[in-house]
Amino acid sequence: MTDRKRALLALEDGTVFEGYSFTGEGESSGEVVFNTAMSGYQEVLTDPSYRGQMVTMTYPLIGNYGVNLEDVESRAVQVAGFIIKEYQARPSNFRATGDLADYLKTAGVMGIEGIDTRALTRRTRIAGAMKGFMSTIDLDPESLVKRAQDSPGLVGIDLVREVTWPRAYRWQDGQAMDEGLALTGPEVFAAGQGKYKVVAFDYGIKFNILRRLERYGANLAVVPADIDPDTVLRLDPDGIFLSNGPGDPAAVTYAVETIRGLLGKRPIFGICLGHQLLGLALGGETYKLKFGHRGANQPVMDLATTKIEITSQNHGFCVDLETLDQSQVELTHVNLNDRTLEGFRHKKWPVFCVQYHPEASPGPHDADYLFPRFARLMDDWSRP
Repeated sequence: MTDRKRALLALEDGTVFEGYSFTGEGESSGEVVFNTAMSGYQEVLTDPSYRGQMVTMTYPLIGNYGVNLEDVESRAVQVAGFIIKEYQARPSNFRATGDLADYLKTAGVMGIEGIDTRALTRRTRIAGAMKGFMSTIDLDPESLVKRAQDSPGLVGIDLVREVTWPRAYRWQDGQAMDEGLALTGPEVFAAGQGKYKVVAFDYGIKFNILRRLERYGANLAVVPADIDPDTVLRLDPDGIFLSNGPGDPAAVTYAVETIRGLLGKRPIFGICLGHQLLGLALGGETYKLKFGHRGANQPVMDLATTKIEITSQNHGFCVDLETLDQSQVELTHVNLNDRTLEGFRHKKWPVFCVQYHPEASPGPHDADYLFPRFARLMDDWSRP
């Protein structure tokens, strides 16, 4: 049974919604965003790219298939809060090992139901993503609006330091192993069956990215976000992967400097925040989208083939394509909803990236071809 308590959600613009907590008493603040996926709520909850955000699910019934230990995308629940229309307290799924309410309570994350999620989504769609505050304790609307306005938000905040794993580790056979690796040389790579040695930067990396890299031949060493370029090159990798992650890319200045030190030294593949950091490293600029792209149904065009991919996305910032030097960089993918930049490659160096999530989880697998593309770049790479 759920522990239902009256709760309020206030937005910084003064809008207040009433509902019930299905996780007991609590308070939380964060940027209020919406996700349009119809399933995959456990993957959403554990995606580090949602750090600092309270996620609204537009699909109305949530919790109906419970939770399990296999569908997580990181080591913890990452969202600041979870907002839904109707909680399903009795899951029906042979894979379920528990229910969503207990899962969130154990993680110390507040979930509320009974909110008019259509109105909330429409509000953030029109006005843009906003800071919010939810509470079962303080039920004064004016007080909650003020607390929402006073919360830090995401702009200028480095959230990568909150989600990167502080110790290097190997990823082998679908799991993390040998944490605390000394990054001294090529012996750090997982001794798998793959042919490529890949350093994966953990800016908030999703487990399914590591699964897909391993599936396509990578023996993986996962390193913290603040590792310097000399340490990476000492490992003598065949390729470098830049992961997804949360927050404002412009605040992660140390990662940008590291990437600059690696450009042209090895093949590089970036996803999501990794894409944004590459854009900054190549002299571009980033900006905050009005309400972001979050869901499993975003249409993207591959400009080389004009094929359309339906993609999984989760980001609130974007690379300004007008600020990239197009004599050096070729634009490869564009979002068909708003024409924003979804991918580019360097014309000289073996470097490419996309804004969306080819590993899905949740979502379609239309873009899975990008992982073998990275493998081909590593095959073609010849060291000077």
